[in-house]
Amino acid sequence: MPDSKELPLPAGLRNSRSEYGIEVILILAFLHYWIGVSLDNAREIMRFFTGLELSKSQADSLLSQLAADWDEQYDTIAELIALSMVVYIDETGWKVGRRSCYTWAFSTAMHVLFRCGVGRGKAEAETVLGQFAGVGVTDDYAAYKSLFSKHQLCWAHLIRKAIKLALQYPDEKHYAVFLDDLCEIYGQAVHYREDRRLSVGRESKAHELQKKIRSLCTRHGETIDKDATPDSEATFIRLQNELIDNLACLFVFVEHPQVEPTNNTSERNVRREAEIRKGGRTSKTSLGAKRRGVIMTVLASLQTRFEKFTLECLLSEVERWLAEGRSIFESELAELQRPHAPPPLAAAFHSSQ
Repeated sequence: MPDSKELPLPAGLRNSRSEYGIEVILILAFLHYWIGVSLDNAREIMRFFTGLELSKSQADSLLSQLAADWDEQYDTIAELIALSMVVYIDETGWKVGRRSCYTWAFSTAMHVLFRCGVGRGKAEAETVLGQFAGVGVTDDYAAYKSLFSKHQLCWAHLIRKAIKLALQYPDEKHYAVFLDDLCEIYGQAVHYREDRRLSVGRESKAHELQKKIRSLCTRHGETIDKDATPDSEATFIRLQNELIDNLACLFVFVEHPQVEPTNNTSERNVRREAEIRKGGRTSKTSLGAKRRGVIMTVLASLQTRFEKFTLECLLSEVERWLAEGRSIFESELAELQRPHAPPPLAAAFHSSQ
């Protein structure tokens, strides 16, 4: 402001102690968190390409500054996800020091949120989702039970189990037949989902498919004797039990075609984290895990906005935030919270009918 006596903010960070431009900090964050190289290697890469000498303490301080600067954006993205129509969730193992824990990924079409270095209990999902009114798409992990009013189980997980059974026991032809029949039902469901002529009648199609699953799972409810039942047969019965016990969660994507039938969206987001964990590059402290979650959340949520994820695009967007005094995420949340805006779940479901 013309009459202001306050110094202008440095480009890119609200922390006035930063002696480097935002582009340096974004490159460092991209190398260390997105690509997954160690902080020492990230410093070496920057030195090689730019001639910039950063000490390890300087690099660590820059990342902490960025996480502090983006903490508000993290909370905003969490609110946006809680207000979303569909959320895809997955989790993978992580470590904080020597302590085993988990990283969760909550994904929508436009937002991704990571919770790093936390537990695997249901409370972790509830922390982000609160009173979530949309559809959750997940695997069959028990923590997701009764977490959503509408729950779509990931079909990729179900089909993989049937494929594994058929491949491990090729002489047992009924496993291959079951796999073929299951895939046929799934293929029919995908056809119904994509059929735009089904403006009405989607619920009846879902019920029709549920009946086919019931007819297919003839071994449902059989007793498994751990001493007498062969492992393959026990696995076969458990798979059928899983299908029948979760009938209501199998064809939500047929009734609501904006829902994906698989959890591939969040699986892709945790795959990088799993690869980094396998390389032994996990968090040393809880603060480091939180810092990773904040920075990865903003980077991943911005990536969805760009046709190509480049430094130029990223830098342009972050500088625009500072010029306007509001991030793209804060603008989206403000729009959703406008009194005349319809609830996102109801509006989107209505428009698909």
